Amino acid sequence: MDESAQDFLLELVGYGQPPYFVAFAGLLVAAACGLTFAKVIENRLEGWKQDRLALLPLSRIETIAPAIGIVIGISLFIGSCLQIFGFASGTSLLVSFLLSLLTTGALWVQLVRLMEQVEKGTFKVVDFDNFDEFF
Repeated sequence: MDESAQDFLLELVGYGQPPYFVAFAGLLVAAACGLTFAKVIENRLEGWKQDRLALLPLSRIETIAPAIGIVIGISLFIGSCLQIFGFASGTSLLVSFLLSLLTTGALWVQLVRLMEQVEKGTFKVVDFDNFDEFF
């Protein structure tokens, strides 16, 4: 493909700098997947309350797919916002992906621990002021 064809295709895409649309789209994806994830966990807890269905393992497609969507959406949002503030696109997307992956991983571990407590009947109120319990 010659240079003029590439320039024409880039004009059709209309990708502007800074990437406000990508930031907004990432936020929408993360919010939609977050609501889906919350509903899946709520349904799982309801099934456990009514019929004592297993809460674990969480590594099923109906829980992993929204979690991956959250990571992708938040990565796009944070990466685009960093680009808006002048950071390079590759660096900002890498940093945002690592940040959202680490955060989601930590939350996943906490969710598994809470689900184990619910199944065993040892669930207690979560104290967010005492960080020693989380690690």
